[in-house]
Order: sequence, then C-alpha cells, then structure tokens
Amino acid sequence: MERANIIDQIALKQSFLCVGLDSDLKKIPKFFLDYEDPIFEFNQRIIALTKDYCVAYKPNIAFYEALGTRGWVSLERTLEIIPDTHFSIADAKRGDIGNTSSLYARTFFETYPFHAVTIAPYMGRDSVLPFLEFDKKWVILLGLTSNIGSQDFQFMKTERGQYFYQLVLETSSTWTNHDRMMYVVGATQPESFKLIRQIVPNHFLLVPGVGSQGGDLQAVFKNGSNRDVGLLVNASRSIIYASNEEANFDEAVEEAAFNLQQQMKQLMT
Repeated sequence: MERANIIDQIALKQSFLCVGLDSDLKKIPKFFLDYEDPIFEFNQRIIALTKDYCVAYKPNIAFYEALGTRGWVSLERTLEIIPDTHFSIADAKRGDIGNTSSLYARTFFETYPFHAVTIAPYMGRDSVLPFLEFDKKWVILLGLTSNIGSQDFQFMKTERGQYFYQLVLETSSTWTNHDRMMYVVGATQPESFKLIRQIVPNHFLLVPGVGSQGGDLQAVFKNGSNRDVGLLVNASRSIIYASNEEANFDEAVEEAAFNLQQQMKQLMT
C-alpha cells in the first residue's frame, strides 16, 4: 500500500484508528466458542462493526501462532476479509540475521499478504533490509515502547548524550525513506513525541497504549501529529472486548470504535 492511500483513508474517515486484533480464546465472549473457528468468527464480527471507523487492522501474531495450525488458518481467513482499503499490520516483532529475516519477510508479505510488519531493530541494518526488498510493503520498527521495561535500555544515554531510542531512530531513518518505514511509539510516553518529531518529522508513528493502557489521545495528537496526521493510534482491548454479552456485543464494540473516531475527528478539525 502506498503512503498516499493511507493519507487518503485518514482524510476520508476522519480517523487515524488502528484496531488491534489481539483475539484470545480465553477472553473472547463465550458464545463465539460454539463456532468451528471461534477466532475467525470473532474477528469477522469485529471487522464488520469497526471498518467504517478505522483505517488499519493489526493482528498480534502471538495470539494466532500460540494455537498452532488452527491459529494460522484463522489468521489467513481473517486477512481475506480485511477490506483492501485498510492497512494491515502483522504485529510480529521479528528481527534476526539476514537470511532468517528474508524468510520472515516472505512469511508476512507473501504467504500472508500483510502491508506491514513490526520489527525489533536491535540486530541492526542487515536484519531489517530484507523486509525492504518487497515493493509497497512497510517496515514498522520498535522505536519507543509503552511498557515499563522500556526504561531498561531505551532511555540509556549514549556517549553523545542521546537516549538509545533516539539513536535507533536517527540511524534507521537513513535505511529508507518515510514512504516505507514507520515507528512504534507508545502513547504512555507523550513527553517524548516532540523530540521524536525532531528526528523523524515525516514518518508515520504506530501508537499503542491508548485505551486500556491509559494513553492520552489528545497529548499524542498535539505532540506527535504532522501535516499528514502521521499517526496510526492502536486500540485493542478497549474495542474488541467492549462486551462479553451476546445481547449487546455488537452495540458495545461499534460504540467504542465510533467514540474513538469521533475524538479523532475533533482533533483533526
């Protein structure tokens, strides 16, 4: 998918919402367990209820591969029903030496035709470049994450006085342009967005942590948006697990997605 397609969808939907398909057999409403493929049925319902309010979907691969063969089948079936207009992200957090990265790239860009995959950049350039060999596909590098453990390494100071995450952004941004690379930046790190935008002013940022993790959407937009909006804000649990009851499941999920879209619309106008 081209950058322009993403920007057009954001403008059309007045939304920069990404719905995370963290579909867990232990958490999905019990009435879905009556189906032969409960994860797919759950995802299908979520997509039908949210597609008008979001511009991207992000299946977290761990929830599928943990189920073995049937999980991969559910993932493949899910990809088939994500609308072509929506950006699809494999939240896989891969990263390995070159030849192994090439196989990971084939997995998520050929076997499963995602538009993008999340990658851990710790092993450096040769672990990332194989993913960039695929035309119109995106690399989304972990930049500054939302978890507590981000303090362990990402905020270590380099000899130049930078934080380590700043060095990652600065170095990796030379590997390709902003039409092929995005960065994960957690919503729970709002004070860092201004600094990040000084390093990567034009890149899209995939922002987890809004919703159940308590990230401030207004602060993210104020400090992290650019002229193209430049944000894909992910919400998972707050939308897909909005209700456990069959009687109001559809209404609760759609309302949760609509409310976030409306907040985004207000910020964009």
